[in-house]
Amino acid sequence: MPTSIRLAPEIEERISFLASTTGRTKAFYLREIIDRGLDDIEDYYLAADVLERVRGGRERVHGAGEVRSELGMED
Repeated sequence: MPTSIRLAPEIEERISFLASTTGRTKAFYLREIIDRGLDDIEDYYLAADVLERVRGGRERVHGAGEVRSELGMED
């Protein structure tokens, strides 16, 4: 899927330098950056979305005691 993004000049320079120094393409490094960072970004934004729903009363929160009881794990 072709995608176009606009990078800050200093980021473009860093990626270009890395690519020319190592003999790899800029596309290679951009894919690497996305692959390595996507899990972290998903975790952060999906968690922030849940937190917003919890704070807004649109997401139910379960206490540890309630969960243990529901699972039949009472002491």
